[in-house]
Amino acid sequence: MTTTATHLRTIALHWADLHQAAGQPVQHGAFGLGLRGYLAALDQADADQLEYDRHQAAHLRSLERSSDQLGERPAPVRLHILDTMRTIEAALHDTADQIASSTQRPPMHPAPATWPAADRERRNRLARADAIDPRRWRWTGRRRPAPYTALWLLARIEDRPGPFQRLTVLQRELIGTAAAGAAERVERALDIAAQRRTLERACVKCGGKIDIHGGEGRVPLAHCTGCGQIWSEGGVIAA
Repeated sequence: MTTTATHLRTIALHWADLHQAAGQPVQHGAFGLGLRGYLAALDQADADQLEYDRHQAAHLRSLERSSDQLGERPAPVRLHILDTMRTIEAALHDTADQIASSTQRPPMHPAPATWPAADRERRNRLARADAIDPRRWRWTGRRRPAPYTALWLLARIEDRPGPFQRLTVLQRELIGTAAAGAAERVERALDIAAQRRTLERACVKCGGKIDIHGGEGRVPLAHCTGCGQIWSEGGVIAA
């Protein structure tokens, strides 16, 4: 069973891959897209592609009106990857905000003026260090990137030292739910996880349900659970 820690590491490790994928051309062999022309793609994949095509068409129209069309053009941005990244960042930040608000200990108070000078200086030095402890979650200033947030949540799951209380069962479940959803989005966007889905469209031969298997970089295959027919991107493999 995949653990919350594994999900959080997946997000941190593959975030740079998402940045790279966002600027690459669409890979039509990815899961959910390769059989689109033959069997009809999954609803979400179609929606993402249509949105991408719409923006690309608008971009091409703008080039037709532009006087400086010559020269190398930058690679098109894959909008659905960027949307995925924004969704993941928002979910992780919201989770970290909730966890920090209930588990992070307030900074140590400075020493009262009535303390002896040596003791007061020692206490104030500790208080200053506690206030700027880099392990603390910050609600103000620049928002941390998703890999940092994922690793911060990982440290809480693993009960690493810091100005925090131990997580409750409910808090662990909150992080687990957010991490699992974010990791699934990462894997789906990068096509690095095995996937299986059932199309709404029935087999034209027998009316049976059609399952698609793909992911992990493999060419997707469609299989009719009724007559056993198998399709690939190129057509029928076995009947």
